[in-house]
Order: sequence, then structure tokens, then C-alpha cells
Amino acid sequence: MSMGAGALLLTLMASAAPAQTPGQTVAITGGTVALGDGSDPIEGGTVVIRNGRIVAAGRGVAVPAGAQTVDATGKWVTPGIIAGFSRVGLAEVDAVDASNDVRASNSPFSAAIDVAPAINPRAAAVSISRASGVTRAVVAPATARSIFAGQGAVIDLGADMQPITWARAFQFVEFGETGASEAGGSRAATFALFRNALREARDVGRRQGISGGTDSQRLPRASDQREFPLEEVPDPNSPLLGSDVNRPQDVLLTRFDAAALVPVLTGRQLLLVHVERASDILQVLGLRREFPNLRLVLVGATEGWTVAEQIRASGVPVIANALVDLPASFEQLAATQSNFGRMRAAGINVAMGTINEDETRMVRVTRQNAGNLVALTKVPGASGLSWGEALAAITSRPAEVLGLGGELGSLRAGRRADVVVWDGDPLDTTSIPQLVLIDGVQQPLDTRQTKLRDRYLRPGEQGMPKAYER
Repeated sequence: MSMGAGALLLTLMASAAPAQTPGQTVAITGGTVALGDGSDPIEGGTVVIRNGRIVAAGRGVAVPAGAQTVDATGKWVTPGIIAGFSRVGLAEVDAVDASNDVRASNSPFSAAIDVAPAINPRAAAVSISRASGVTRAVVAPATARSIFAGQGAVIDLGADMQPITWARAFQFVEFGETGASEAGGSRAATFALFRNALREARDVGRRQGISGGTDSQRLPRASDQREFPLEEVPDPNSPLLGSDVNRPQDVLLTRFDAAALVPVLTGRQLLLVHVERASDILQVLGLRREFPNLRLVLVGATEGWTVAEQIRASGVPVIANALVDLPASFEQLAATQSNFGRMRAAGINVAMGTINEDETRMVRVTRQNAGNLVALTKVPGASGLSWGEALAAITSRPAEVLGLGGELGSLRAGRRADVVVWDGDPLDTTSIPQLVLIDGVQQPLDTRQTKLRDRYLRPGEQGMPKAYER
């Protein structure tokens, strides 16, 4: 049975989180298909989905017998957008502490903090972002009284109460100006605090019998379950930690924080480092001389273009803002809107994030930023991205940076079926999603804003409660 995307939407939207029929096969046909891997769009393509996974995508793909088809003629089909760095789901109203879990200002813990339990899938920003085509997000905590913010997660933005794709996916740490402030007032103190913390983690690791062995670069394995395996990242609450009785008296970290840094030290957990200034970038890259198992990811990197060759040689990926073109701080004096394009041209694996850009709510403008990078290619003297590369920067590149390129971010066979059908070019701000699938399950596209719009679009008293009646 064939039906248009609009009809399918009406059919499957009967519940907030439609269940997927086991073994169901869906074919999205006739659309302009963009794989999300940097390649050019394919006109008249087909995407086949089965059991929540991509089976095939491209031109000439056969539609399996009995498949439910969606006619996407005149529309665009892409992977879901991945917010490369965000805090979506951690706060509702910033100024209301009870609804804001971005940072733990009065907690004795830092590195041991795990954001996963704080993610609220019903936060307004989640539904707004989903309706804008964002299907996954990298969510990081913010620092409070230490350079270590805690452990971030990869989440999906589905309309259900199980948002966690990968808990404890990385540790987030602040260097640069923010790190200096948290460490006591100088960059020198930041590096001293970092080195001390990892040495304390090394002591804890030795008592646990954990060291950076041959499996230190092991990435999460693909899984049919909703969560990735977590055995790579030991729980800091593990009884293996013992007590503080055998620890030296001059330690600065709680035993839980020290334990949380053991996977970082051994290379079993990514370390996302917020750093902007060129000299700070080089100093962070140099940390691997002392701690060779560190798996670094640079976040921000406004001045990255000035040391692009060194970043490329290190093999360290970057999550960067798209269009920071003004020096908003002293560590961003070399800011240019061409930073992203120049780093990519230098051969760096660069994904797009929203660090310092209202990370809780503004992931919805990710595709607009990507489109602006395409527009930069037409500005004399500027460096931008091709259309395919710009889409990859917000789909497959974030997945690759996190080590999840085999699971997420593209329409290649075997990837999770996070798919968006748009009414036009997705990098054009006038285009909107008409169909959003996460793990092959259709998602609602209504938000609190659209509900309010529909309610008051035609003023009248029918069915409306009177606020002044008692």
C-alpha cells in the first residue's frame, strides 16, 4: 500500500510514541536523498528501513515486496541531525534552579557526575529540536567548582521516556579562560590541577588493577539494545574502590571523582576539552606526551585555524562552532567565520556544535549554521563547505567524533534509522521536516508552541475555559 508522507503522518500519529511492528519494512521513495557522508544529493532515490535500521539507500534501490511505502517525490530525505555539543534536556528555565541541572554548583563531586539521570525528555527544547529535524544530541554538563564538569551522554530526542543512547560517553573538562577561573585564577593552575587529578586516578586504577592496556582504544560496540554497552566505563560507585583509608592524605579529589577519571586515563572514555586559544590548543595536545592513552576531542577551537596543521597531525577531532566571527573574549582574538572551513580543508575531522551559543535551546539552528557555511563558499576570500560536507558536519561527523560512525549519522546500510523527510533543501531555513523517524519509529512534530498557535489561531469561546471564572 502506497501513501504520501502526510497521510502516513496522520496514520501513525495516533499516539505520542508509535510502536514499531517487529519486522516492519518501510521504503521512502522518489525523494532527493542525501546520505550524510559528504557526498552529493541523489535525485529520485529510495531509502529502505527494516527493524529500525537502514537496509539500503540511493538510486536504483529495489522496494521489497510488502513494504509500506512513503512517496517523497519533490521532497528531501536525510539522516537526522545530530547536535554535536549541547545541553538539551538539562534545563527548562535557566533562572529557576529547580528546573536547571546544567551544573552542580554546590556539589562536592565533579568528574563523577553523570548527566544521564538528569535528562528530561519532556523538556520543551527537546520537542522543539525534534520538530526541527534533530534526532540525537551530545549532552554535556557544565563546570561549577572544578575544571571537570562530569560525564556526558548521547541521547535521542524521541517522544518517550528512555532518551539515553549511550551514558557516560565522555568526560568534559574546561581549559582556557573558564578552566583558569575554576582552577584558581590562571592557566598554569589548570594544567597543574589536571595533571594532579590524572595522577590520583592512576593511583585508584592501580588499586583496581586497571591500566592502559592494549584495549585502550576500544570503542563502543554496536548493539540492538537502546543503550550501548557500558563495561568500558567502570561505575565510580563500584565496591572495588574500597575506602579512603588507603589513600594518601593530600589528595584533592573524592574517591568517586578519581575513579571516574580512570577510564579517561586508560583511554576507555573520550575526554572532551573546551579550549579556544591557539596556545591553549597546543598545550592540550601536548598532554598526551605525559598521558599517551588520552583520547582527546577539542571543543570550541575558535583559533583552531591558526594551528590547523598541528591539530591535523595529532589526529584529534574537533567539535567547533560554525560561525564565530567576532572576538567575544581574549581567547578568541583570531576569530573568523572561515575557521570551520579552514580546519576541514586542512584535513581535520570537524563536527558542528553549539558551545557558548545557548546550548540548551539553540541546537534547532544547527542546519541554518550549516547552510551559512555553504554560503561562505560564495564570499570572496572566505572558506566554507560544500553542501555535502555541510550536511555531514551535522550528521555523520558528530557520530564519527564520538566513535559512533558505524551506528549513527548517515543513511548507509546498518545504521540506525534516524531519518528526516523535508519539504525542501534541509539547509534552507524555509524548509521544515514533514516526517521524522528515530530508530525507525515515527515521531510527533507538535510542540507547545504549535499547540498554542493552533489553540489561538481562531479566537473564540468554544471549548475554552474562562480564566476569570471561579
